[in-house]
Amino acid sequence: MNGPGGTSAAEHVTGTGGGIPVDTSRVPAREAAQDELSDPMYHEHDPNLLERGINRFWDWISGLLDGAAGAAPGGPAGLVVIALAVVALGAALWWRLGTPQGAARTPDALFDGTVRSAAGHRSAAAAHADAERWTEAVQERMRALVRALEDRAVLDTRPGRTADEAAVDAGGLLPAYAVPLRDAARVFDDITYGGRTADEAAYLSLCTLDRDIGTAKPLPMATTAGGSAL
Repeated sequence: MNGPGGTSAAEHVTGTGGGIPVDTSRVPAREAAQDELSDPMYHEHDPNLLERGINRFWDWISGLLDGAAGAAPGGPAGLVVIALAVVALGAALWWRLGTPQGAARTPDALFDGTVRSAAGHRSAAAAHADAERWTEAVQERMRALVRALEDRAVLDTRPGRTADEAAVDAGGLLPAYAVPLRDAARVFDDITYGGRTADEAAYLSLCTLDRDIGTAKPLPMATTAGGSAL
């Protein structure tokens, strides 16, 4: 409500001493109030810059969740179900594909720099198996299997041959074992280059395959397709 001279009641203040009314315009009054409120004593308990940033971040997250809950079927409960489904899907993919790698690796040679006989690889595999190091046991038993095929001249000795190449070459001459050989090579690649781990069952299966192939008679090379590639 305005008083005489166009000033409001809020702007009509009493001066000191004789009680003479003093008119104060809005701008100086506002500046005076701001000066007063800028006193540090009024801001002792204000959050610091980091706390304000964190509060704004959580406000933003809360807004996103509220929006997602409103859009999801069933509201917040539906959002929880969707989140659990996404987590379960991620876990299933991790279990199926193994530990993610920075880049896909090209399969390396089956044999490392150590030259061993088939018996030497089998002994190394057995030692790893006794210590329950199943990944190393499977690797050594696969090398033993391929080395034995080379010793029998079923396969030629080819430096740099991979497990997959050995399985394909041997499977052409031992067709009854073509599928188990490919499966064994896949397990070897998965544990050697794919970050997977082997178990006792994989090792025992490979031991059985190694023993069975040891007594199998290969087809004559002339009757196998691709025999000239060996």
